[in-house]
Amino acid sequence: MAKKAVASLQKGGGKEFTKVIITTKSAKTGAYTFKEGMIHNDKVKDAVAEAQKNN
Repeated sequence: MAKKAVASLQKGGGKEFTKVIITTKSAKTGAYTFKEGMIHNDKVKDAVAEAQKNN
């Protein structure tokens, strides 16, 4: 199913977006959680910087 989603993003305006996965570690349990999102290429650095600031 991932191949279909990636293939559909290659057409049209999908090339302007990047899939970002942010990893956070829980203070209580020590388990890792992941947040995924499609972010416009212009805002990737801002999203990563904000995620690092929150950790």
